[in-house]
Amino acid sequence: MPRCIYHNTKFVKKYRWQQGKFRFCIENDECYKALTEVRKEQEEIKKQKDWNKEKKQINESLKTKSEHEKELQPIINQIAREIDKDNLCLMCGKPPKKKNGCHYHSVGSNASLRFNLFNIWLGCESCNKWKGGNINGYDVELIKYYGKEKWEYIKFDLVRLHPTIHLSIPELKALKIVCRNILKEVKKLPPLTYEQRWKLREKLNKKIGIYN
Repeated sequence: MPRCIYHNTKFVKKYRWQQGKFRFCIENDECYKALTEVRKEQEEIKKQKDWNKEKKQINESLKTKSEHEKELQPIINQIAREIDKDNLCLMCGKPPKKKNGCHYHSVGSNASLRFNLFNIWLGCESCNKWKGGNINGYDVELIKYYGKEKWEYIKFDLVRLHPTIHLSIPELKALKIVCRNILKEVKKLPPLTYEQRWKLREKLNKKIGIYN
């Protein structure tokens, strides 16, 4: 037998709804009034939840292309950081105290490469934010670990092969879903070799579908 919330006594259920938050025996007016108050409270909670859901949908529909791009960028940056997990900063060669996803070609200089995983590598915040990207160090470390040919691909061929991209808002929305799923998968990976990191970037770029 259930125990009445108001009277704290056991009672025989007459209705199916007399359970959970509505576990009231309603044997007198006071108990019924307490039930009514709980029902009102639950209705208000439901209204607020419904409004929050509607508001979220409204806000999503009002987002600009730029806002969707800004939401996608940190997801892809984190994918790059996960690929390079347990690696040194690829600009100064030191263990990063605070890990960043660092663009070789900056978003400002080439927005078309902002989501390309070959353009984003693990680095420290000091190099990324306070040393202007430390491009000289970036060149040295890329050649050191990936070789001159791959460095030339990043420095010259990326710009030549991918001059422009034009993504619509629906495409950006879809990409956020795809990239969140990719991020879940790369988080499960163990630390990779340099060759494995390169191949995984190639594979994931194709999966993302912007850079073929």
